[in-house]
Amino acid sequence: MSNTRSPIFYKGRSLGILILTAAQVFIGSVHALVGFLLLFSEVSLQVTVAYDVYTVFFGLLTLFFTVFIWQGKETGWLGTMAVSIFVIVADALTVLNLPSIPGIPKFAAPTEIVYSLIIVVYLLQSSVRKKYFK
Repeated sequence: MSNTRSPIFYKGRSLGILILTAAQVFIGSVHALVGFLLLFSEVSLQVTVAYDVYTVFFGLLTLFFTVFIWQGKETGWLGTMAVSIFVIVADALTVLNLPSIPGIPKFAAPTEIVYSLIIVVYLLQSSVRKKYFK
C-alpha cells in the first residue's frame, strides 16, 4: 500500500484554489460593501474618504481577480498577487506609523497583513504557479 494522498479536486480545481476563491469572494464582498457603506453613509466616523475609496477598490479588485483565479488565468494570479502585496505594504506602513493611506485602522492591519502573506505564499508554490503559467 502506498501512503501518497491523491489531491482533492472540485470541478477540476484543487482544494487550495477552492478555498482561496471562497475566501477571496468573502473578503472582496465584505470590503466592497463596507467601503460603499462608508462612502455613502451620513454617520460621522473617524475614517477618511481616501480609506473609503481604497476599501471599495480593494473589494472590487479582489472580486474581479478572483474570477480569473477560478478560471485558471494568469491575470488572476498576477492581479491577486499585486493586490496582496499592495495590502501588505500599505498596512505595514500604517503599523509602523509611516505615511500610508489615511484612515487604515491599525487594529485591522496585522490581520490583513497575515491574510495577504498567506495568499502570497500559497500563490508562489511551484505547483500553483504551474497552473497559471503554462
